[in-house]
Amino acid sequence: MNLGELLQSAREAARLSLEDLAQATSIRAGLLSQMEKNNFSHCGGDVYAKGHLRNIAPLLGLEPGKLINLYNTEHSMESRSLSGLLAENSVTKVPSEKKSISWKVPAGVSLSILVIFLVVQIVTSNLNSTSPSASPALPSPTASPTASPSPAESVAPQPIDGKVTMTISAIRGNSLIHILADGQTLERGPIFQGEVKNFEGVNSISIYFSNPAALDVTVNGELLPPLGGANEEVRRTFR
Repeated sequence: MNLGELLQSAREAARLSLEDLAQATSIRAGLLSQMEKNNFSHCGGDVYAKGHLRNIAPLLGLEPGKLINLYNTEHSMESRSLSGLLAENSVTKVPSEKKSISWKVPAGVSLSILVIFLVVQIVTSNLNSTSPSASPALPSPTASPTASPSPAESVAPQPIDGKVTMTISAIRGNSLIHILADGQTLERGPIFQGEVKNFEGVNSISIYFSNPAALDVTVNGELLPPLGGANEEVRRTFR
């Protein structure tokens, strides 16, 4: 008995129709029918296929691990890297965004050091040119220029402690996510329906979602409006 036959047999034993199972799992009845025919080509890849099996298993009285093992034996392409899976699903990689973020941090640090050095030089010069009885006048520090956010950047709600915090809840389905904090990857891979993940950055958090309609995103305690539709791709940076 292959995986598709096992799913059909278990569903019929549980006295559930395809429509009943579709309503309980938010998986289309047509896709469930194809899975029972042992055809998983319309699931969108191994990640989504396994996520569907994990959602289906408890309703059919089956062990998720058994279904995953059968899937690996009959269908899985797990030897391929995650980057291969992303390319298979027409998901564009984020390295370019990571590069655009990574240079800003050292540039900002260098600019701050330069401003401090100039202030110290001016103060020292004023102290040397002023008599001992006179009080040196400290120059007002010149504010460093602030770059306007690019279209892919958003100003996050003002945090209390100065950090950027984010909570991602997979409320309406599964998605692929890539999360970077201050230019460093914190999470890259699937998030399944029902999962909640928390992230924190000192200056910024950058995100990539492959299915933003499935996710609720809270930044610094404020729930954001939907970031995109079903199966769309979205990239944002919050500072």
